[in-house]
Amino acid sequence: MEVKQSFYIDGKEYGSGHPFIVAEIGINHNGDMDLAMETISAAAKAGVDAVKFQNYQTEDFIFDQKLRLRYQSQGKEVDEPQYDIFKRCELSKGQLVDLHRECSRLGVNFHSTPTSVEGIQDLLSLGCNVIKNGSDYLTNLPLIEEMAKSGQLVVLSTGMSTLSEIDDAVQVFLSTGNKQLILLHCTSSYPTPPEQIHLAKMRTLSDAFGLPVGFSDHSVGPTAAIGATILGACWIEKHFTLDRNLEGPDHWFSIDPTELEDLVKSVRDVEKMVGSSAITPTSEEAISRRDFRLSCKAKQNLEAGTIVSGKDIVFQRPGTGYAPKYEDFLVGLKLTHPIHAGELFEKRHFS
Repeated sequence: MEVKQSFYIDGKEYGSGHPFIVAEIGINHNGDMDLAMETISAAAKAGVDAVKFQNYQTEDFIFDQKLRLRYQSQGKEVDEPQYDIFKRCELSKGQLVDLHRECSRLGVNFHSTPTSVEGIQDLLSLGCNVIKNGSDYLTNLPLIEEMAKSGQLVVLSTGMSTLSEIDDAVQVFLSTGNKQLILLHCTSSYPTPPEQIHLAKMRTLSDAFGLPVGFSDHSVGPTAAIGATILGACWIEKHFTLDRNLEGPDHWFSIDPTELEDLVKSVRDVEKMVGSSAITPTSEEAISRRDFRLSCKAKQNLEAGTIVSGKDIVFQRPGTGYAPKYEDFLVGLKLTHPIHAGELFEKRHFS
């Protein structure tokens, strides 16, 4: 089954080596709408294509309120119930409406990660044209099928997964007839140390499924995102916060506004540097070829009637005459016109 390697979002084309850049706000709004709005504004100013939130009901995925999470926050190690963390960061339907409206005003795409069919419907009712599935939900095949049935572009993160599990999700998705699917390579470790990133997995995913592949980046700094762009990522997602010193589990490893702006600029610069794979001189090199390449020139003054020998030829700039490979062609020809030392051999000298 052939699946297109490029895609359009909000009228713009993206694809391999020209990634859609997403600031993952996630739960870094801390349940505070003013903070959420400020974070959207900062992301838009940094030049991202989109911001992403999470719309869930905590009870969708946490029943046991005794489950705890240990994390870094404000320079301290915190240990608290997972239920409490997620409950205070839930977004209501009305809040989603407000966030979507602000993104529209600022010209950035709004999308989110739902954890239920109701959550999918809430996003569709807003007019969202992207739905994101988190790595923790990759094995929730019924929900992935519902995402596919939405008819929208769906992005699947693949952290913690085996190739077989990814294949299960892809086949369920494609069975609906929706071909708008993007896979994100992801390492579900926060933050991800360099030796655990394994960007080479992107190529494996691309070869295995023939789908556009991007990168959900949980590492520190912009280096991994830049590397993913070089390898052809079509999508870059990075956790974003206004301030790493804010209270909460994800702030300390997220990038701040200055770093996000640097990441966007670096990715856009690198995608220009990757350029075309065709081995041919660039437009700028055409000038360099003229100025710096070598041509066959007369080593000394030669009179008309001279039979040119190898001793009469020298290779020098510019590159506008016979290239050095034509030396054997020139040797043995009879000059019909004189040529001065340092002058390019030209057809007129032999006519």
